[in-house]
Amino acid sequence: MTSRRKFLAGSAIGAASTLAAPAVVAQTSPIKWRLQTYSGAPLGAHVIKPQIEAFNTAANGEMEIELYYADQLVPTGELFRALQSGVIDAVQSDEASMNAPVDIAVFGGYFPFATRYSLDVPALFKYYGLQEIWQEAYDEVDNVTWLSTGAWDPLHIFTKDPIRSLADMKGKRVFGVPTAGKFLSRYGLIPVTIPWDDVEVALQTGELDGVAWCGFTEAYEVGWADICNYALTNSITGAWFGSYFANTKSWEKVPPHLQELFKITIDQSHYYRDVWYWGGEAKLRVEGDKMELTSIPPAEWATVVKDAEGFWDEVAAQGDRPKRVVEAFKKYAAVMEKAGYPYR
Repeated sequence: MTSRRKFLAGSAIGAASTLAAPAVVAQTSPIKWRLQTYSGAPLGAHVIKPQIEAFNTAANGEMEIELYYADQLVPTGELFRALQSGVIDAVQSDEASMNAPVDIAVFGGYFPFATRYSLDVPALFKYYGLQEIWQEAYDEVDNVTWLSTGAWDPLHIFTKDPIRSLADMKGKRVFGVPTAGKFLSRYGLIPVTIPWDDVEVALQTGELDGVAWCGFTEAYEVGWADICNYALTNSITGAWFGSYFANTKSWEKVPPHLQELFKITIDQSHYYRDVWYWGGEAKLRVEGDKMELTSIPPAEWATVVKDAEGFWDEVAAQGDRPKRVVEAFKKYAAVMEKAGYPYR
């Protein structure tokens, strides 16, 4: 028996020396990340869950991302601080909602009349300098890496009582995103900030009169269309600006091939959302039967569009980067108008 063991050991050593390949150090356990999104679970099933599932599958055991929805680990308003400190490894959100300490945070989410369609967002980043401006802003922030910005849905107002004029907005308490809420407050709308999961109950109890947070697709998907009776067809802007961020130390621990995989699946998520929203908005405005459509007359709505020009100038006056973003919006809008159909 002893001689047999020696023979087998010797054979193994001989084979190893003859057929040896470069040494490979096996990864003992996968890299683990915790990512929190701004969205609740029903919406998150579309805006991020497919991406995280695709990444985890393609990472093939080398890395696993645990997905958390709105307020599950930290309140949305504290997401940036939690990301920066390493409490969480990555975030999907707009800058304004998570209180990002950058001078371009006002443009995250819904910036009034900055866009008409979802494709406006990636076009602005690729061809009009927003990519460089966002990178520049986050290069000045410790331990946070900005990865990508994409488009979500347009912004409409959904309420329990109808809005058919600007006067009808007065006193209505709505759950909404910060920048658009600030702009709309000049017409008497009252922005209310509460946890995402509490919105439905707040609508039912009368604590809220409506939402100014999304478009038709989300209103139907998350159940708000079951409670709100009216949908205002005048949109405040055409697409939400949402971004992906990583804790820099966590990001640097990820090998390059997995970094690239994560960025590829972010692009996949951008594509998924563009199609989901584009088709959903039109279909539900035409075929949706849960809310009555109302409109503010064009002449009256034109005053809101005009007011937005002043709002843009106020924001531009806040600093060099905000000024450059507003200039990009103005240049882009002018090009789209001159291009005509199908751009405008």
